Amino acid sequence: MSESFLVACVQNRAVADMSASIAQCERLIREAHRRRADLICLPEFLSCLDMRERRLEVGILPEDGHPALARFRALASELGVWLLLGSLAIEARPGRARNRSYLIDAFGSIVARYDKIHMFDVDLEGGQSFRESEVFEAGRDAVLAPTPWGQLGLTVCYDLRFPYLYRALAQAGASVLTVPAAFTRTTGQAHWHVLLRSRAIETGSWVVAPCQYGDHGEAATYGHSLIVDPWGTVLADGGESESVIVAEVDPGRALEARRMIPALRNGRSVQTPAPVAALRASA
Repeated sequence: MSESFLVACVQNRAVADMSASIAQCERLIREAHRRRADLICLPEFLSCLDMRERRLEVGILPEDGHPALARFRALASELGVWLLLGSLAIEARPGRARNRSYLIDAFGSIVARYDKIHMFDVDLEGGQSFRESEVFEAGRDAVLAPTPWGQLGLTVCYDLRFPYLYRALAQAGASVLTVPAAFTRTTGQAHWHVLLRSRAIETGSWVVAPCQYGDHGEAATYGHSLIVDPWGTVLADGGESESVIVAEVDPGRALEARRMIPALRNGRSVQTPAPVAALRASA
């Protein structure tokens, strides 16, 4: 089993000005590096996030030449650290985009790409509505990425509400699950901590969840970036302002948790339940 390592979550507040957002992230990455983090994780839509008149602005650009991707690849190489870019809005075809996460190694190479599978299409109290599927194409494939410390399971934000994805990643070998997010303040206050702790407990995995904070025009994100151990204990919480949190991750503790409670082995598939009336009719 791999040795322990230090993981950091950067908690930024992206704005419509991409250059300003990139500059903030770079400053926080350098702070995480000074604190000796080996893997530095950033939130969803880290380089651009704003909403005006219910129009979401996330800075959709082609992957080739994307200023955030190019800058952070160079920065990873300069600092000799691994970076998880929570997500960038990447043009897939005219009028459609992908919400794409990137894992970058210490040489600046892209190790893995993950396109967010579950689209955030919701209607919240107070008239808040989000329709991610109007802009983005859903990804199709779960992604397991190799690192010097073991396998990393990549997910993004709304994926958090779909436990089968995390179970599949853990069963495939992930000891660390990443959940970069721009969780809304409304849903975050109600569900963020309990969902992240649940994913950790259910799978016996480390969960690393960098989240944006603050106001973005008409939208607001929750912050509270979390690092959770395989027993469901919160080791670090970013609060509701700009921050960098760091914690030591021991991949062996995932094996220990899974040995004590082997839920990944004990699970069984079940058929969709039939209505009681139908069961009586067939008896």
